[in-house]
Amino acid sequence: MANIGNSSRSAAPVRFSPLLHSARFLVTSSAMDNLPTTGLPEIAFVGRSNAGKSTAINTLCQQRQLAFASKTPGRTQHINFFAVGPKDQPSGLLVDLPGYGYAAVAKTDKKRWQLFLAHYLAERGPLVGLVLLADSRLGLTDIDLSLLEFMAPASVPLHVLLTKADKLNRQEGQRAAQAARDQLAQHAQAVGMTAPISLQLFSATKLTGIEAASQLIESWLAERREPPQPPTADAADPGA
Repeated sequence: MANIGNSSRSAAPVRFSPLLHSARFLVTSSAMDNLPTTGLPEIAFVGRSNAGKSTAINTLCQQRQLAFASKTPGRTQHINFFAVGPKDQPSGLLVDLPGYGYAAVAKTDKKRWQLFLAHYLAERGPLVGLVLLADSRLGLTDIDLSLLEFMAPASVPLHVLLTKADKLNRQEGQRAAQAARDQLAQHAQAVGMTAPISLQLFSATKLTGIEAASQLIESWLAERREPPQPPTADAADPGA
């Protein structure tokens, strides 16, 4: 059963991540067969339309227009990749996946993109972590929880940001977090997901949870960086 942790709140003043601040657009893809093959670790962001995904990405990266929200929720049907780290040697990629769950989108489009998400989460080798965004006032829905089933075979860790936490008082926020934590634990057990799951309240307006989320993202990328190559026999023994 997954161990669902709880990230602590950030203390003022907020310390932003220089690594995430370096994010810049890399490429847009619209299908599994044209995703980039950089060999870099990827952290994907996913959530219902209007959950505040684009705002969260922009806030974490301290950039106003890095990620764009569609004027028509649910209509965006592409994946944006952003590189972080030095330009000549990036540390990894942030992946902005299409929003889902908007009622006005045709059922055929919903099904196609749910299938795409399922394939991406289960089969994307470079994926090292998923950040799921959900409105803290609405909680997790069945489609949010279905992502765990897609992720279970790949054993990819999940971090949930309960967004717009500034709209809740302290007691309401605690109840929302506990309810989501209970849902995740129950569903993770049901689908056999054993990868780590963590959860926190998040507010782009009040900058709640910025440091905790940034540190986790940085740690995920650091874990998958390729270790330095050991010296060759000739390099190890100059006299050889």
